[in-house]
Amino acid sequence: MGLAAQPASAHPKPPASVRLLALNDFHGNLEPPTGSSGTAIDENGNSVPAGGAAYIAAHLKQLRNRDTLTVGQGDLIGASPLISAAFHDEPSVQFMNDIGLTASAVGNHEFDEGYQELLRIQNGGCHPVDGCSPAGKWKGAKFDYLAANVLLEKKNKPLLDPWTIRRVNGVKIGFIGVVTKTTPTIVTADGVKGLRFDDEVEAANKAAQELKKRGVHAMVLLVHEGDNVNAGEKPDDCGIVPGAGTRIAQQADPDIDVVLAGHTHQQYVCTVKGPDGRPRLYSSGSSFGRIITQVDFKVDQRTDDIVRSSMTADNHVVTRDITPDPATQKFVQTWKDRVSVIADKPIGKITADLTRAPSAAGETALGDVIADSQLAAMKDKGAQVALMNPGGVRTDLTYKASGSEGDGVVTYGEAFAVQPFSNVLGVTSLTGAQFDALLEQQWTSAGEKILQPSANLHFTIDRSKPVGDRISNITVDGTAVDPSATYKVAANNFLLGGGDGFTTFTQGKDQVLGPIDLDGFVAYLTAQGTITPPPLTRIAGQ
Repeated sequence: MGLAAQPASAHPKPPASVRLLALNDFHGNLEPPTGSSGTAIDENGNSVPAGGAAYIAAHLKQLRNRDTLTVGQGDLIGASPLISAAFHDEPSVQFMNDIGLTASAVGNHEFDEGYQELLRIQNGGCHPVDGCSPAGKWKGAKFDYLAANVLLEKKNKPLLDPWTIRRVNGVKIGFIGVVTKTTPTIVTADGVKGLRFDDEVEAANKAAQELKKRGVHAMVLLVHEGDNVNAGEKPDDCGIVPGAGTRIAQQADPDIDVVLAGHTHQQYVCTVKGPDGRPRLYSSGSSFGRIITQVDFKVDQRTDDIVRSSMTADNHVVTRDITPDPATQKFVQTWKDRVSVIADKPIGKITADLTRAPSAAGETALGDVIADSQLAAMKDKGAQVALMNPGGVRTDLTYKASGSEGDGVVTYGEAFAVQPFSNVLGVTSLTGAQFDALLEQQWTSAGEKILQPSANLHFTIDRSKPVGDRISNITVDGTAVDPSATYKVAANNFLLGGGDGFTTFTQGKDQVLGPIDLDGFVAYLTAQGTITPPPLTRIAGQ
C-alpha cells in the first residue's frame, strides 16, 4: 500500500538566493584612472590602486555566480576620458554590455549631450553629426536605462522605462531607476531642454505601485543621488552625513527592499529604516570603477519578497593585484589605439603642476588659467572678464609626463581630461549690482563653489559674514565695479544657464556664444607656448 500524496503546501520551495553586483559613476574610465582618482581606501584603511575596465571584468568573474544580476546607478558615461568621450561614450556602453549589465538608473551626466543622444545610446544608430565610430554602426545598450522621475514635459510621459523586471533563480526582481531631481541645475540647459525632473521619492513610489500590480514584491531602487561621508571611511563603513540620499532611502515605498545609490562618488554600506520602521540596505560604491558593490539575499518563494534578515552587502575594492581580463584588455587597447592620434598631440608646455589645490580663499592655479583662456577666447565677442566653475575642472595638469611626450608637455588628451564636457563659451551683460549678486551665490545650501576669476578680476571674501554679504572690493582692470555700469562676463553655457545655483547669470542680456571651452583652452595653451602657475592673488580673504 503506497503512501498518500502530500499536499503541495507541505513541501514549500526553499528560499531562492540572489546576488546583485553594482557599479556607479563609472564615467567612462576604461583605462585605470590615475592620481587620487585611481586609488581607493580598502578594508584595512590603506589607499590602494583601484579601477580599470580589465580589472573590473576580472573581479566580476570572481564574484559572479549563477544567481547574479549586474546593475548600475548612473553616470556610467559623461565627463569621460578621451578614450571614451571621443566616440560619444559608445566604448564604455559596449563594455557595460560585455560585462552583462542588465539595468541602470540614468545619472545627470547621461544628459550631457541632451536626451536625444541618450535615446541613441539606448536604442542604437550612428551619431547625427560625427557619424559611425570606427567600430561601425552603434547597436545600442543591451541594458535598460531607467528613469522613473524624468518626463517629457509636453507629453507628460516618462522619457525612458521607469522600471523593469528580471527573473533569476526562479524569482522576479523589480528594478526602479531615479536620478537626482537637481539635474537641471547641474547639467547645461540644452541638455535637459524639454524634460521635467520630478521628486525622486514620489516617482519611485509610483513605480513600486506598478510593480506590485504585476505581482512583483522584491524591489531594488537604483538611485543616482547619495550622501557624503566623513574622511577616510573604509568601503563597508557607514560614516555618512545624512542628506538627499538618506531622505530617499528612508522615505521610499516600504516594499522597496534595497536602495543602491551613487552621484556623490562616496563608498558606504548602511542600514536605514523605511516608512514602516523596517530596516533596509542603503549603499554606494565610490566612482570610476574602483568599487563593486555585492548584495546577497534570499527571496521567500511563498511571498515572492526579499527576506531582509538574509541580506548582506560588501563593497569590494577593484584592486589591480589580480590578473586583468585579457579580452577586456584587448578591447581597451583597441580604443586606445584609435584615439591616440588625437590624444597624443602636444599643444603646449607648463613649468610646474597646474592643480586644483585651493588657496585659503578658494582660488586654484588651474582654475585661473582656464578663466584666462576663456577670456582670451571671448575677447572678440566683447568679454571683459571671465569666470569658471570649479566643478568643471575635472583633473590636474601634471608636469611629469603621462606618456612619451616628455615632462612639462601638455597633450590634447590631457587638456581634454581637464575640460571634458564640450560646453560652449558665451558672453552675457550684467550690471555691477548683478555681478556682485552673482558672486554672493558662491554659497548655497549645497555648500560653497568658488568661481575662478580671470587675471583682471579681483574680489575679497569674508566667510565670517552672513551668506549674501561676503563679497567686497570687486575690481575689473584695477577699477572698482560700478553697480549701475554694465560688464560683459564670459563663462561656459552651464554657468550661463544658471548651473550650480548661479541663477543671476540668467538675468544677463545680449548673450552671444563662441567656441567649445576645450577649443578655447587648447588655443590658449598653444598661443602661450609655456605657462607658469599664476600666483593665487585674485581672490583675497579666507
